[in-house]
Amino acid sequence: MVIINCSHLELLLEALKKEGYSIIGPTRSGTAIVLDKIHSMADLPVNLRDEQRPASYRLTQRNDQAYFGYASGPQSWKNFLFPPVLSMMKARREGKSFKLENGEDRGGVSGNGKDSPMLAFFGVHACDLHALRIHDKVLSEGPYADQYYKMVREKLFVVAVNCTEAGGTCFCASMGTGPRVTEGFDIALTERINGSVHEFIVETGSDRGARMLKGIPNRPIEKPGAIDLEKMMEQARSRMGRKLETNGLKEKLQENFEHRRWDEVAKRCLACANCTMVCPTCFCSTVEDVTDLSGGNAERIRKWDSCFTLEFSYIHGGSIRPSIRSRYRQWLTHKLSSWIDQFGTSGCVGCGRCITWCPVGIDITEEAGAIAQEQSRLSTNS
Repeated sequence: MVIINCSHLELLLEALKKEGYSIIGPTRSGTAIVLDKIHSMADLPVNLRDEQRPASYRLTQRNDQAYFGYASGPQSWKNFLFPPVLSMMKARREGKSFKLENGEDRGGVSGNGKDSPMLAFFGVHACDLHALRIHDKVLSEGPYADQYYKMVREKLFVVAVNCTEAGGTCFCASMGTGPRVTEGFDIALTERINGSVHEFIVETGSDRGARMLKGIPNRPIEKPGAIDLEKMMEQARSRMGRKLETNGLKEKLQENFEHRRWDEVAKRCLACANCTMVCPTCFCSTVEDVTDLSGGNAERIRKWDSCFTLEFSYIHGGSIRPSIRSRYRQWLTHKLSSWIDQFGTSGCVGCGRCITWCPVGIDITEEAGAIAQEQSRLSTNS
């Protein structure tokens, strides 16, 4: 580990751009911190923090000029690896035949992964790194890899940030996914501010990460500095806004498909799908074929979908999950239970976005915890 002065971090951005990377990072847009292309440190959400509660998000001013003094915004990094809308194929009428063309994402990149961009993610928190790892397993390591995801992911450069500012809906400590980054990064930063001293503790996680740091002024970390890092991580763990007991949770949810709690939450749930749209691990999609009015052009589009929509489970004769109760149950039990059977890990990384951006403030930790606690009481009494 080394120390980089705050003013020298701009050199890292310049080095990334020189290597041909388009840099995606957090920036302020209106009343939220979003992920978008950034060009300099000035684009980062300096001196801002986010206050998050169920169905509530707002930005407030800090007083320390921190660049990464926030928890998370409404977007996740999947927006750039698994785009919300992807044109997979186009066909244009030419006389009595059609000419096929590759589709494109909104950035003009081929939908089959050709000419994929070189992206650098700047400011990835530990929970979102775990989400990327989940998507790797689902979208690129199986027998039917998503070519767009795979080719963009292989070129991806990751600058992670240890999260020192836990949010009001965060529970990554409960899920074992944060706040400290442990793997899956090229460079990891920890922002340290002490009075007039503003600097970053820097770790490298790959050879290309080490190469990217060459030429950037730094100094070896002093022993108290390493201790400071651990203290900051422990403080972030203690400030988590939510907790979830995961021991035995998988089995408890599987044993309670008819629990009355599903009826209670269904009375509040709007089935709006906000939770799945902001979730960094949800990957459900659908494919649509569309044509223009003249019939001269056709296009096949992949779009994000959600298990909260009535059409998602539609088969001949109707939907398998016609009620909001059944759709909410499917989402929560898949995230925290059957996902483990499928992929060997939980589908939740504890980022808390689904709680913050639910219009009625439904809390996944509260709902899962209520079922698990009652099951524990029943087991104890029996």
